[in-house]
Amino acid sequence: MGAMKKSTCHIIAVLTVGVWGLTFISTKVLIGRGLSPQEIFLLRFLIAYLGIWFFSPRKLWADSWRDECWLLAGGIMGGSFYFLTENMALGITLATNVSFIVCTTPLLTTILSLLIYKKERATRGLIGGSLLALVGVALVVYNGSFVLKISPAGDFLSLLAALSWAFYSLIMKKMSGRYGTVFITRKIFFYGVLTILPVFLFRPWQFDVFGLLQPAVLMNLLFLGVLASLVCFAVWNVVLKRLGTVQASNYIYLNPLFTLIGSALLLDERLTAVAFAGTLCILGGVCWAGRR
Repeated sequence: MGAMKKSTCHIIAVLTVGVWGLTFISTKVLIGRGLSPQEIFLLRFLIAYLGIWFFSPRKLWADSWRDECWLLAGGIMGGSFYFLTENMALGITLATNVSFIVCTTPLLTTILSLLIYKKERATRGLIGGSLLALVGVALVVYNGSFVLKISPAGDFLSLLAALSWAFYSLIMKKMSGRYGTVFITRKIFFYGVLTILPVFLFRPWQFDVFGLLQPAVLMNLLFLGVLASLVCFAVWNVVLKRLGTVQASNYIYLNPLFTLIGSALLLDERLTAVAFAGTLCILGGVCWAGRR
């Protein structure tokens, strides 16, 4: 029974990362409609926060102020800070640089986990699979048109985004043994919304509120808020708990693969033989790293 549950978690992890891979496309559509990245993030997390109250216990606070601070940190690292640094990086450096650097998150998560938790062990399969998957990510991201542009500020912000998600994963591991998944996820949404609000003091809201009723805008916001945030954040926290931080994080390598497939199907973007080779490397690397 335990093995069956674990295999189900692997499938759920792939599906979750698949949805997250498609969020890039929805975000691209919304930006094209005139929404700013911080407006998209606020609406996305606000929808998720309001929606989760239908399932969440009415417990308002954690059992101690220390735990509440950890949940605040989770809302920042997995929410406002992560999305802010990633979107700022996209405005400074090439999108390919950002995509590749952010996909080093599994490696960073593994390194941090090995340093903090003694139970985690780095096997040859884990290291080899991670490196093979990372090579695949590079091939998929650049998709046959390699352009290298060093941008210290933009690349540093991308690295901060990757580190932010790595720390978020470790915070979730710490909290998952103390509180229910739905409660933790609700707190993450709350603190994500709360800590993005100061950004609007420097970049005020500009999008016409009535524009939110446009079918394309509304449907993409619901996709981001309900499926990609409300559902996926909740199930991902379960996956982290069941599979372990290191093993679960390796599935993030699949993110650009789903983005590539979605872009080819929905946006008619070019798919090359180099990207196909990268796909094989990613799948092989994830399978190799997941073997025990």
